[in-house]
Amino acid sequence: MEATKSSDQTFPAADVDKELNPGQNKNFEVDPVSSQVAASIETKEQAEAAKTQKEREKKDALQTLKSTIIISGIVVAVAGAIFVITKKLKEK
Repeated sequence: MEATKSSDQTFPAADVDKELNPGQNKNFEVDPVSSQVAASIETKEQAEAAKTQKEREKKDALQTLKSTIIISGIVVAVAGAIFVITKKLKEK
């Protein structure tokens, strides 16, 4: 009886050409779980890239603001020094 039960349960037929030549198999199955994992990883990487880009832009904007304030301060200091020097020269 065991022999008849095992003979009923045979392996499914396989396509030998697809198995031996996987490069020619254009109709391959995609594991949905793996593709979801890959998609979620890609989404996380894109989110991290966007976050770092925003931080970089914010840092660039702050650096530009700092540079502008420093240059303005230097210009005011030089103008004040010129004003003081010309005033002292006029007094003599």
